[in-house]
Amino acid sequence: MILTCYRHPLPADYNMARIRDRIAARGPLWDGAPGLVFKAFTIEDRASGAAANAYSSLYLWQNAPAAADFFAGPAFEAVIAAFGRPRTEIWLPFVISPGRAAGASSLAIDERTLPAGADLAAERRAEVEQGAALAAEPDVLAVVSGLDPTGWRLVRFVLRAPATNAGAEIAHLAAPGLAALRDMPAAIA
Repeated sequence: MILTCYRHPLPADYNMARIRDRIAARGPLWDGAPGLVFKAFTIEDRASGAAANAYSSLYLWQNAPAAADFFAGPAFEAVIAAFGRPRTEIWLPFVISPGRAAGASSLAIDERTLPAGADLAAERRAEVEQGAALAAEPDVLAVVSGLDPTGWRLVRFVLRAPATNAGAEIAHLAAPGLAALRDMPAAIA
């Protein structure tokens, strides 16, 4: 699997209804996307208490070829045409912990840099425990921790319902591969 995300910062006076309309029109097109476990279309809206306006997409792909097909295809060309080519972050899924919630309406992100000399095996075990504890909460759809070995960052994404004041709003969740994720025998990808 592979985890990718890009974020489009928007002006403070941007009409966020335009983003909601875009998600309403394009989101359902992803509901059966091949190679996709899930895509969270997220909104940060100043009118709802966010620090800034932004539109983001978080993807969990079944494999690198599926992600490459997206980046080389017409769907990503539409992103570039509308917003310019975004800086895209890529992580290796370090730990994946499926939850029991039927959907998700908020995305919380916790990021930290691993110190030099960190015991990666111990870090992974700790993420397994933390992910399992969070995923056991009834309103959690999934917990995905990604490792960026270029900057030695560990990022934890928690997809949760209902919406909370912490994190971004998930305006649409396309999850064609969620059943397969829930059938995984272990929490480690």
